[in-house]
Amino acid sequence: MNMIDIILKKRDGFTLTKEEIDFFVQGVTKETFPDYQASAFLMAVYFSSLNAEETANLTMSMVHSGTTFDLSSLSGFKVDKHSTGGVADTTTLILAPLVASLGVPVVKMSGRGLGFSGGTLDKLDAIPNLSTAITQQQALSYAQQSHIVIMGQTENLTPADKRLYALRDVTGTVESLPLIASSIMSKKIAAGADGIVLDVKCGSGAFMKDLESAKNLAYCMVEIGKNVGRKVSAVISSMEQPLGQNIGNSLEVIEAMEVLKGNVTGNLLEVSLTLGAYMLQLAGKVSTTQEGKDALLTQIKNGAGLEKWKEFIIQQGGNPAIIEDYSLLPLSKETHLVLANEDGYIFSMNTAEIGHASVVTGAGRLTKEQPIDLGAGIIMKKQIGDAVKKGDTLAVIHSSSKEKSSLAGDILASAITIRPQEPSLPQLILDVIS
Repeated sequence: MNMIDIILKKRDGFTLTKEEIDFFVQGVTKETFPDYQASAFLMAVYFSSLNAEETANLTMSMVHSGTTFDLSSLSGFKVDKHSTGGVADTTTLILAPLVASLGVPVVKMSGRGLGFSGGTLDKLDAIPNLSTAITQQQALSYAQQSHIVIMGQTENLTPADKRLYALRDVTGTVESLPLIASSIMSKKIAAGADGIVLDVKCGSGAFMKDLESAKNLAYCMVEIGKNVGRKVSAVISSMEQPLGQNIGNSLEVIEAMEVLKGNVTGNLLEVSLTLGAYMLQLAGKVSTTQEGKDALLTQIKNGAGLEKWKEFIIQQGGNPAIIEDYSLLPLSKETHLVLANEDGYIFSMNTAEIGHASVVTGAGRLTKEQPIDLGAGIIMKKQIGDAVKKGDTLAVIHSSSKEKSSLAGDILASAITIRPQEPSLPQLILDVIS
């Protein structure tokens, strides 16, 4: 078996065997053949694609390229959640404590943000002294006690995916659906969950801009789950505007706590409840998603979700006083108001540009090594469909300098369209694949 024959076979549209895919992934992991051959294979996949069985085999081969997280010592059905990335997407910080408060273990390995898609670990870094750099042994111990852990990915989790991801980024093969799906699912499966709920974002602020592309990705990932014995549901949600009102690490932690306190409703709460309900349904805790939503809302009303959030902060070394005193969280002092320049209605938003504005404030990073300003970001004051008068505040920018705040404000202002006519509101949950 050699790499050239495998490349030619896939280039010509033939189906690869499990052994051939394993040979490729092992070679990627051990670096036994050069990058140009791996790149040629990726391009062959880009043009000839992979069928469902090949995609499942690639996924599991990447899972076994490194260490896996064995959660079998934890009682109960373990659930995980993954988002394909968006703006003001703070759902993990809301649904993880809510679901855990109902006795369903949530052991989540998260990453850091790149571009405008905020990383959960960056958000948690805003909490004084809280650590997400914990060992698997610590994670298991915490999960047994509290049912909730949010941690960084271990170094040797899916090393083949890490190398392939870097190559895809520089070879024009990022958009291949089987490669996207296997990359996401390999990390989730290696993290050990029995069930996975996927939040596939769709719209101007998402990687998948249209519903058909989002559905295709969702189907592909659900099919992988079916082929490898995992329960998977995929919720396709809109990213035509920021999901929450707060964009930025510390700001998003604050909004998550406001949701858990019952002070904030709207799109962020609704998507969190929907994803959480499917997590409960996969775990067999509820029979319908409406029953799941009702159970989660009860945990907000009775304070159990907020109490679980506090328990999580304490167990991972953070300061729980932030729950009542937001001044303990970082907040960049330089502010800039973005004002409406005419009367009318918020007709549409370019969510990607709003995300870009948040990066300019310092809340995001363009390279993995770039530091971020945990206190920077944007507070949105209006949503699509809101009526505005000239001079009304559309958003408040927080940054470390007047220059950054002003530039971010200009970008954000150009991303919001105001028109005389009232728009139809974007649908929030576009589809569910399960």
